[in-house]
Amino acid sequence: MEKLMPGLRNNWWKLLAVILVFYTVIGGFLMPVPRIAIVQESVRNQFFHVSMWFSMMILLTTSLVFSIRYLAKPRFRNDVIAEEFAYMGIVLGLLGLATGSIWARFTWGAWWVNDAKLNGAAICMLIYLAYVILRNSIEDEVQRARIAAVYNIFAWSTLLPLLYILPRMTDSLHPGSGGNPGFNIYDLDNNLRLVFYPSIIGWTLLGIWIIQLKVRIKEIKSKLEDIS
Repeated sequence: MEKLMPGLRNNWWKLLAVILVFYTVIGGFLMPVPRIAIVQESVRNQFFHVSMWFSMMILLTTSLVFSIRYLAKPRFRNDVIAEEFAYMGIVLGLLGLATGSIWARFTWGAWWVNDAKLNGAAICMLIYLAYVILRNSIEDEVQRARIAAVYNIFAWSTLLPLLYILPRMTDSLHPGSGGNPGFNIYDLDNNLRLVFYPSIIGWTLLGIWIIQLKVRIKEIKSKLEDIS
């Protein structure tokens, strides 16, 4: 039992990730939610669509930090971590687009509408998908890591204007954008917050767990290649 305790102490956050994700799914579908005009029951998508985008921002920002660290100290581990955080951020971003499209269908009557925030989100994902293509098109490891790090800085710099600044300056159907009030105005009983904030933590920790596994796999492969 004592031998298991260090592992439990080191991996408590993984257990927390599983608990929070299950809590998000169960609470997100079963808990009572405030009755908001037009949105109605689809407000539950906030626990998936919105929280995944918050998690995406956390992961992509972490990727940015490690890209900057690589440019300052060009180490293999910094590049791998930056790459995997970017990839997982892209996955959450694409899931956010998919859940957002479903939400739009039930609230705005179409899978996609000409909305500033929707279009900005799509452009951001295309920019980051270009990051994936760029990495896979360069064979030299050092050159690939350096160019990818510089591009990652550029890609991250497009997030704030496309997702937060421009939608607030133009007409947008999204809550909190284009003069529309956010959900917090309607959220008088705080029911949404009971699941919303834990869901952000849950998706983020789950993403970090997957990233940790992928980084370890790449480091092991690198060591095996050096030996051979």
